[in-house]
Amino acid sequence: MSNGGWTGTILRVDLTTGRISEEPLNMDWATSFVGGRGLGAKYLYEEMDPAAEALGPDNKMIFATGPMTGTNASTSSRYMVITKGALTNAITTSNSGGHWGPELKFAGYDMLIVEGRAPVPSYISICDDDVRICSAEHLWGKTVWETDDIVREESGQHDTVVTCIGPAGENLVRFAAIVNDRHRAAGRSGVGAVMGSKNLKAIAVRGTGGVPIADPQKFMSAMWEMKSKLVEHPVTGEGLAAYGTAVLVNIINESGALPTNNHQVSQLEGADNISGETLADTRLVANKACFGCTIACGRVSQLPGEAQDKFTVTTRPHNWKIAVEGPEYENAWAMGADCGIDDLDALIKANALCNVLGMDPISFGATLAAAMELYENGAVTDEQTGMALNFGNSEALVAMVEKAAYREGFGDELAEGSKRMTAKFNHPEYFMGVRGQEFPAYDARAIQGMGLGYATSNRGACHLKSYTVAPEILGIPEKMDPAVTEGKAEITKIFQDATCTVDASGLCLFLTFGVGLDEIQPQLEAVTGISYTVPELMEVGERVWNIERMWNQRAGFSGKDDTLPKRLLEDPIPDGPTKGEVNRLGEMLPEYYELRGWNAEGEPTQEKLSSLGLT
Repeated sequence: MSNGGWTGTILRVDLTTGRISEEPLNMDWATSFVGGRGLGAKYLYEEMDPAAEALGPDNKMIFATGPMTGTNASTSSRYMVITKGALTNAITTSNSGGHWGPELKFAGYDMLIVEGRAPVPSYISICDDDVRICSAEHLWGKTVWETDDIVREESGQHDTVVTCIGPAGENLVRFAAIVNDRHRAAGRSGVGAVMGSKNLKAIAVRGTGGVPIADPQKFMSAMWEMKSKLVEHPVTGEGLAAYGTAVLVNIINESGALPTNNHQVSQLEGADNISGETLADTRLVANKACFGCTIACGRVSQLPGEAQDKFTVTTRPHNWKIAVEGPEYENAWAMGADCGIDDLDALIKANALCNVLGMDPISFGATLAAAMELYENGAVTDEQTGMALNFGNSEALVAMVEKAAYREGFGDELAEGSKRMTAKFNHPEYFMGVRGQEFPAYDARAIQGMGLGYATSNRGACHLKSYTVAPEILGIPEKMDPAVTEGKAEITKIFQDATCTVDASGLCLFLTFGVGLDEIQPQLEAVTGISYTVPELMEVGERVWNIERMWNQRAGFSGKDDTLPKRLLEDPIPDGPTKGEVNRLGEMLPEYYELRGWNAEGEPTQEKLSSLGLT
């Protein structure tokens, strides 16, 4: 066993029986999968039947930290939620920052595994080794912010950190989120709906311990070296700090890669109105950082007096005079450009509502965009929607956040996600996503590598599993032409494997704009006492990617699901700097399978699995 990083203990809570137990962490698995996303995927693979219903009691939820979580390393805030996604029915590994992950570690646990379904609404209270299942009947129906306040007060500990669901999770909205620290979220794939299906409202954690470090002196040296590089880098030290992730709005729009009006076009005329620069100039109150972060990309924004009552909001109580977080780039795109909206105040209010009601703004916005296309083409009517759902309608955006979270009126259709919704109204071609999950904010026709990354992502369409925007648009670590397919299979695999390792470590992916595994490796070695090399860390990532693929195969997915909507493969971008482009997935996918060591059907070969220790 190593001398540091892991606490060596797993907390298991069976909500059906009320049994609470501790068990030793499997250190062989920890060494091979590190932690977080990787270790959670291994436990889910070994313990759960992937054919189980996502919203049934046999689905498990694993809240997993990494060995770096809670250390002094920059961006060491991260934890993962690993489960079968309510939106996708695929394995999902949803990531969040803030302070909840470190607090779980300080309480003495590497992972929390939640099983079964509580007979009544409940929440889990953790204070070091004092773990209880408490009634949440008085919390059911409460918003995220209300729940956070009440549970922290009931804990009697000012420093208690709460992660919880809002009404969206209770109502099993397919893209409901789990929100901690009031604004940080494990957002995608419907993890909040899974939590709601278990009658689990919240998990409160307070820890008074620390994270053991195998070689403190070596760790401090490596840590300060990485922090210096992050501060000095133009992206992590300047761009993200000054403008947050929404700095990308103008960059991606000018590149002709900002999906607009449900991916019908790739530029928004009023994009600058919702950009990070405009937010900073007109609505920004302060930057905000997660635990241990030197980047501080979070935005705290506030509506001016005349804008606070601009949109009808029925959820109570709310005080819109307070400052709120966001919107981030992806959220600004989904509820902005994808819906044809360039009203920053509408985005701030809609984004805050998503946080307070517990809902993924990306899937919500993209689903509303698909509904707007249905509406404009006459597939749904005013009678069905209850209001005009034309592109650009900011009033409809704000109103529909609430309707989706509470499944009121047409919101009940939105709450199922765009794949189910568009199929119901006989236009499945309007679904813009993969494996049931909506695309994020990059048009794969304009950025070829992103198309391959979307198509092969284990949790469904996702930018966080292979962010080839870095080389293809931003030139990090070196510039690649976004319009060509050559080299994209290789870079996609590299990014996927490296991302798995970062997710397993407990660090944030944003640090990879400024540093790489070369800087992470000495810190991880110093923390754990295990002499990982960089190639060995890349192999960890490949091992994680393959076990997720194996899980999905057992759940019924295959290489046939590694595809993109017809619109991206056959309908060229109509105008702008990327006019005429389609995604040429067919040129990249066979090479990708070959590089992965998979057969022509996209199945990992026994030889590949054996080399990774997965047989």
